[in-house]
Amino acid sequence: SQDKFNATSLDTTALVIVTLQAFAGMWINAFIVSVLFAALVKKRSFNSNEKILLFLGCSRFWYLCIVWVHFFILIIYPRHYYVHPIPQLADAIQILLDFSNLWASSCLAVFYCIKIANFRHFFFTYLKTKIDKMVPWLLLGSVLLSLIISILVYKVADGVHCNKPNATTTGNFWKMTVKMDAYFFPIFFIIGFAYAIAFLAVIFSLLLLLFSLWRHKCRMRANSGKDVSADAHIKAMKSILAFIFLHSINFICLILSLVYATKKKNPKTLLIVVFLNAFPAVHSLVLIFSNPRLEKALLRTLLCVKCK
Repeated sequence: SQDKFNATSLDTTALVIVTLQAFAGMWINAFIVSVLFAALVKKRSFNSNEKILLFLGCSRFWYLCIVWVHFFILIIYPRHYYVHPIPQLADAIQILLDFSNLWASSCLAVFYCIKIANFRHFFFTYLKTKIDKMVPWLLLGSVLLSLIISILVYKVADGVHCNKPNATTTGNFWKMTVKMDAYFFPIFFIIGFAYAIAFLAVIFSLLLLLFSLWRHKCRMRANSGKDVSADAHIKAMKSILAFIFLHSINFICLILSLVYATKKKNPKTLLIVVFLNAFPAVHSLVLIFSNPRLEKALLRTLLCVKCK
């Protein structure tokens, strides 16, 4: 039928797009991890910024890998996918890695704000001296929080599977839908709340950092009449604006993914999936061009590839 043909076409399109995004994002984040690991071997030490970037790159690499495997099995082998407990485990692992990289990117934004921004408040000065010691604990806390949420997702999904009624009639189908909404609403609320906390931490930190850089740039121009570091400040502010834009789009898509989580597949859900899977790759790419070491390593790699 026409509906079945449209569904098959949509599934194929989704698989192709997710495959391209996943492999591109995996390559970008593997590049970040390899450069940082090579630097670790040479220096035998890591600064806090590199710790966060390494954790972020690893979590995003495995997140994109799991997303691709999830889509591949779901579309190519749907009968095998719906065997208990594969869907529950897939959702739980995906949530674990998704929240890990989401909270890691939040930690990175907070770290940049505290390290770079210049405010005279005593609490901000205290954080500036303690942030390096706090970074490992922040990363550990993000993993534990992600693990708790993933366990809740598994429990709820398993409860829906075990208590799913027979949907052979219209009345039973309506009861099943209501029951699924009743099961999923608490966990959707918790996930949405966690998304909002991470988003607000990122936006608040980046806006403070943007304000601090802009104020510092204005002071330098007023004192010297010629801002010798204007290009560096402008580049940093452009990167911050790019981060704000990317995180805003990602947050909107995350909330929409919760809204359409129990709905049937349609072009809207495909568009949401495209934006969500593009975020780890695009955000990591902006991080590369915002970091001098990563940018130089990328340019050297591209130059070697071009010469060969």
